[in-house]
Amino acid sequence: MIHELLDDFENEHKFAPLTIDNLLDYYQKKYINGEIDIKKYHNIYSCLHEKGAVSAHEYSLNK
Repeated sequence: MIHELLDDFENEHKFAPLTIDNLLDYYQKKYINGEIDIKKYHNIYSCLHEKGAVSAHEYSLNK
């Protein structure tokens, strides 16, 4: 799944995400904008969170 997520990001931005956190933020934005549904977002979040991703939202809440 991670390769598919990276490919989608790179196809849209024409560069790779700098961190796994950037990748998670990208998919959070897609969810908020209604581009992906909650089920897909949950699967993506789980996958990236297992890899150590922390969203900007989570990070700001913990500071």
